[in-house]
Amino acid sequence: MKRPNLLYIMVDHQIYYRHGWDLGPKIRRKHYEEFAGDGVEFTRAYSANPLCGPSRRSILTGLYSHHHGEVLNDVNVPFTERTYLQILSDHGYRNYYFGKWHAGMGTALDHGCEGYCYPSYGNPYLTQEYKNYLKEKNLPEPVVEIECTFDPWRLDLIPGARYIQDKEWSNEQASGILLTPKETHEAFFLADMVCRRLEQIKESDSEEPFSLRLDFWGPHDPYFVTQEYADMYPPEEIPMYPTFDSPQLDKPSCYRKEHNLGISDEHENLIYPNPIPWEKWQLLLSRCYAHSTMVDDAAGIVLRKLKELGLDENTLIIWTADHGDAVACQGGKFDKASYMAEEVMRIPMAMCYPGVVKPGQVTDALVSNLDAPVTMLAAAGLQFDYKPDGLDLLAQERDGFQHGREFFVSETYGHLHRNVAKSLVTQRYKYTVNKEDLSELYDLALDPYETKNLIFSEKHKALADELDKKLHAWVEAEGDIFYEGDSACILEKHFSRGTSKPRDY
Repeated sequence: MKRPNLLYIMVDHQIYYRHGWDLGPKIRRKHYEEFAGDGVEFTRAYSANPLCGPSRRSILTGLYSHHHGEVLNDVNVPFTERTYLQILSDHGYRNYYFGKWHAGMGTALDHGCEGYCYPSYGNPYLTQEYKNYLKEKNLPEPVVEIECTFDPWRLDLIPGARYIQDKEWSNEQASGILLTPKETHEAFFLADMVCRRLEQIKESDSEEPFSLRLDFWGPHDPYFVTQEYADMYPPEEIPMYPTFDSPQLDKPSCYRKEHNLGISDEHENLIYPNPIPWEKWQLLLSRCYAHSTMVDDAAGIVLRKLKELGLDENTLIIWTADHGDAVACQGGKFDKASYMAEEVMRIPMAMCYPGVVKPGQVTDALVSNLDAPVTMLAAAGLQFDYKPDGLDLLAQERDGFQHGREFFVSETYGHLHRNVAKSLVTQRYKYTVNKEDLSELYDLALDPYETKNLIFSEKHKALADELDKKLHAWVEAEGDIFYEGDSACILEKHFSRGTSKPRDY
């Protein structure tokens, strides 16, 4: 059989886990849902580490953070393992990469790829390629009218003012209305570049298989959307999120840490009750949902082009995210931090492979973005040079997902505030060990929003002990240093592998 083409679609910081929030509006993801219907949708997909840099390195290597060493954003640990991109390139694949990197040192162009990729997080609106795109399409420079801001470092974000995204990173913690056409948004710019490349691939009529990766900056904040998309989600129709009004007294201290403007005291602790009125959070969520729909539409353009060119017939496609988004949850947070809430751990994930993966499947098998690179290599008849931590989802699918994971472990080393933690999830329960702080136990079947920490319950002590033993055994088998010393000691051991301290820690 001819080796398949590979298309990997990555969204960043996707708000996804809102399980059971029946009163909440359904986020319109028409193209994702249609795509998932053509293959298999994973309803219990988890991020290996709910932070950009560590998760993206895991997606490149199939390894956990404690193995690849990129434990925080921009630690810049050198790549000591060959990425799946390099392996594909070495075995005859033509690799293309368009979009955000933020996986540590270098860019995708250092891993056997052609395309558009700049170091670190970056800002696409400053690049020459974007300026050329505007000129060719006769589009204006994008302008945003700021509505609200949570950014503690950006005093130039003034509600009501017009704003141009001209800073080093396009991650302003704010919402606003994009006053220029939707095509001026980075998502449509990237989609256009990818469609042009697909046309060139088709015209070349090459027998060489291709691998193409599309990494959107969104729907990570800033939530800057056109009025067309904002109107899809009337703010007043968004009910209060179940854990918005929560003092989190039975949670570890990391849940009460906060640095964002207006919701923290001295950029340190989350204020309770949340000082920002729910009406403002409704507006923010409206723009967040709209951003997700904008990115979905941009991805849909690429999928339509792939089908139009007949390139979809022998192409494995995986669509997922690096991590989730905690906006409005657990006391009213913005962005994410050092806690292991389902909102930041859970991700959308679906896979389609015509003629190989049966369409119309939905599974609650425990899977992860760790599995994506292992699966793509397996489809190409290849494998990593080392034993990865991820699984081959194609093999799982052939087996009807009957022999998957008994549990999955996600980990964090903190973000802005230090917290080294491991979170073990089963089909029903979730057990988290936070170094130097409270542990957590939740019954996700009865308490999907994690409102009651059962670690204090005598009734659940035996369960907690059982899950603790499983986690200890897993850590020991991994050769991890999780139980060796305190958080500072563990982080220092990881930092010693890198070339610099992380920028945001």
